[in-house]
Parts: sequence; C-alpha cells; structure tokens
Amino acid sequence: MKLLSKFPHDQQGFTIPTLLSFIIVISILFAAVVETTLTNYSVVGNNLQSQKAFNVAESGINYYLWHMSHNPTDYKDGQATPATPDPTLGYGPYVHNFYDANAVKQGTYTIWIQPPVNGSTVVKVRSIGKAVGSGAIRTIEAQIGAASFASYGVVSDSALWFGNTETAVGPVLSNQGVRMDGANTSTVSSPNATYIPSDSLGGDGSSHPGVWCNASVTTPVNCSTRDKSNWLFPAPAVDFTQVTGSLCTIKKAAFAAFSATSALAGQANACSQTPNTRTPAYLPRVNSSYSLTRGYLIQLNSNNTYDLYAVNGETDTATPYTNALSLQSIATGVAVPSVGVIFAEDNVWVRTNPTFSGRLSIAAGRLASASSQGDIVIADDVLYGTKNGSDALGLIAQDSVLIAPYAPPASGSFNFEVDAAVLAQNGEVMYPGVYRSNSSRCTRGWINSNQTLTFYGSVATRQTWTWTWLDGNNSCGDAAHDTTIPSYISGVEHNSTQFDNNLQYSPPPKYPSTNGYTVLSWREVLTHP
Repeated sequence: MKLLSKFPHDQQGFTIPTLLSFIIVISILFAAVVETTLTNYSVVGNNLQSQKAFNVAESGINYYLWHMSHNPTDYKDGQATPATPDPTLGYGPYVHNFYDANAVKQGTYTIWIQPPVNGSTVVKVRSIGKAVGSGAIRTIEAQIGAASFASYGVVSDSALWFGNTETAVGPVLSNQGVRMDGANTSTVSSPNATYIPSDSLGGDGSSHPGVWCNASVTTPVNCSTRDKSNWLFPAPAVDFTQVTGSLCTIKKAAFAAFSATSALAGQANACSQTPNTRTPAYLPRVNSSYSLTRGYLIQLNSNNTYDLYAVNGETDTATPYTNALSLQSIATGVAVPSVGVIFAEDNVWVRTNPTFSGRLSIAAGRLASASSQGDIVIADDVLYGTKNGSDALGLIAQDSVLIAPYAPPASGSFNFEVDAAVLAQNGEVMYPGVYRSNSSRCTRGWINSNQTLTFYGSVATRQTWTWTWLDGNNSCGDAAHDTTIPSYISGVEHNSTQFDNNLQYSPPPKYPSTNGYTVLSWREVLTHP
C-alpha cells in the first residue's frame, strides 16, 4: 500500500500567509514612504513659499532705502494720504507688486513708514511680504538713516593715539591713522593702509599700519598677543566738510521754527543772513565785531527750558565760571524749541542746572563771515537726567569745542562730567593746554585719583582731541606735577571717555551725517502688520 505525502499541501499552506504578510508589510512601508515624501514635499513647498515671502519683504526694505536716498524727507511713499500717521506703524499701508528679473510677479509687499522723531534722521520701515499663490507672510522691520558723526566713540580728521591706560569705547575712526596701545571695545579704523604719525601722536619717524600698537606695550594689553580682528584699514574715510551743510540746515531750521524769522528760511542765501531778531531757536550776534571772549551762556534747566545770558568777557585764569565770565541776563525760563535746535551766530558757553532732560542740538557758527567762526565752551558740568537714550545733547561748533579751565572744581575731590555728542568742524575737542587770556601759562591740572573727568557721549574733531597735556618735568604755570610719571599735567589726569550707544541709532536732532542713507538695523517681527 502506497502512502500519500502531505508535504506539498503543508508547504502551500505556509507560503500563502507568509506572502500575504510580506505584501501587507511592503504596502504599509510604501504608504509610509509616500506619505513621508508628500509631507516633506509639502514642508519644502511651504518653506520655499515662506522664503519667497521673506525675500519679497526684504525687497520692500531695499525699495524704501532707495526711495529715501532720492527723497529723504518723504515718509508717505510719494503719496498724499494718509494725512496723519498711525501712532504705532506710521504712514501706510502702501502696497507694491514685486517682480523678478524675468518680469514675473513673485508677490507683494506692504510698507509702513514711521517718521523720525525730534530731528533724527532715523526712519523705521516695516515691510510685509506675501508670495504669489500662498498664504505665507513674513514681516521685516528696519531702521533706515544716515549714519551720523555721533555713531562713533571718537572720530577724527587727524591722527589719534590711545595710551596703554586708555580704553577706546565704541567705534573709533581716524582719517589719518590710530596708534591703539589701550584696549578697544569696537572697531578701530583708518582709510590709510600706512601713515607716518607725528612725534606728539606716538610716532617715531617711521611708517606704520593704519591701525597699530607699539610692540613694547605689554600691559594692561599685550600688543603682540591682543585681538586685532576689528582693526580695519583701509576703510572708508569720513568727510568733515559735510558739516558746513549741516550747520546751514540747522540754521534754516532755527529760522523756520518761529514766525519772526521764518521768511528767511526759504531764501537762497538764508545761511548768510544775520538778522538781529532773537527767537528761542535763533541767537543773533552779541556784537557786530567778533571776539573769542564774547557770546552767549546757555544754561539748560531740568524742566525743558533754558536761561540765556550775554557773555561780555572771559578771564579763563579765574574760577569758577561765575567769576571767570562777565554775564548779563537776557532771558530766563525759555522753552526749548520743539524743532530741537538752537543756532547761535556767535560763541556759546553751556552748562546744565543741574541736569538736562530732552533732545536738543546747539550749534555755534558765523556762516556769513569768512574771518571768524564759533566756539562752544563747556563752562561747568553738563549732565543728562537719564542715560537711557531719551536725553541727547548735541554741541556742534564751526571751530572748537573746549572744556574751560575753570569748569572743574578748583580743588578737592570731584567727578566732573560732560554728557553730550560734541563736534568741532574745523577746530579741536579738548581741554586747552594754555590759557586763552595768557598763552604763555599752562592751564590747571588735577592729578589726584579722587579728581576725575567722565565724558559720556561721542567725540568728532577735525584736529586735536585730548583732556590732558604733559609738559615734561619743567614747571609750567598752573600745571600739576605728577612725580610718578614724572611730568607736569594740565587737565584732569584721571579721565574716562565713554561712548553713548544710544547715539548710534538716535543722534541729537539734525546732528551732522557722515554719508548717504543705509540700513542701520533690521529684525523680523511676527505680527502682521
């Protein structure tokens, strides 16, 4: 009897379920791959559309940068409406189509323009980009403005030398070159690849790089091992001749601010006009003849007013300022003009009582004269009420900005302070080394560690910048003898120059600019608009 084998039937029964399971697994994996692929495709597509929206929004910023370069006072995109800006966003909305290089529409951007405040050049632009055929929206907000001279901690048309005990806080630029033996916190730049510094500014008769340090300096910063990555040379120069136009602009703004002089503002020769009419924004010449020792004292009060005095004489060997200056009261409690500027057709002495709160630029110049200019003299402490950016004072002199020898206390411990952005178009920013009333006598010196000078703001100078003078080991007038150097010192030996970072994006009203408009800062925001 032959027995029938069951094996083929058992194998078939086992193979079919296995095959079905394999097919199901493959199907599931295939479905997962398809789903993942579709999901990734969707994500990539959404990311692509989002990036397109971002690029379109960025184009809106670039468009208004171009627009402002051609029409810097238009904050309505060339339109007549709306009449008043939105309190948060400014003027708008203004909608533009965006086309690529092939003239294919890629999306639209909607811009809002927030005008500058208090004479600043900084405009805030919000651009909302949307790609064609997509709901993706990206928003960019940028500050557009002309970089001002207040963008620098120190900027000079002459060479600079920071000693090894001095720290350069904020950007530094010299149109000649910089010897940087001290520490620096930001960029240090020069348009020259090399230069030959004078002996008085750290030179040795040899050519040196545009920014350099002396290899012998090892403390507190070691010249050989220090970080030099933010030393930039050659770099773009700064044009101090632009200040002439800025002074004229300030004078016109002062004329236009009040009806008594407003008719002069629109005249072709407005800046050569010298009316005798005084307004809160315009101060005429004290006398027809010019003198270094005559002009105005402006005392800035803490309640947004100022007191005005005529300065009929100065004896800078005397102290304090009330004895050094021959004063005659003109007006008290004058409201600081809303235009944010005061233009004086003469020299100006300035102090605060005790602090100043607000935003103001004071300019001194004799624009109608070819033989005389205007100085600004700091006669006492100049202090802000706050240092959060809401207070800003610009002191712009056609010639020099000086700290008077009688400004610091005569003796004892003190912290003398000046808070301001100061600019000397043709002259110097300094504590003088000799008296104006006696040029053969060295000015006062303070050498004790409890006698300090703090400068907070920005320095821009055509020539010298210094708060101290060294005169070897020879007795010189009222200079103080520091036996540890040894040397005779005029000025405040223990001083600190600190950059007010708030000035970088919010300079004082109508403060002179260094170049054309640029994007000062930008960020993406998540709100629409």
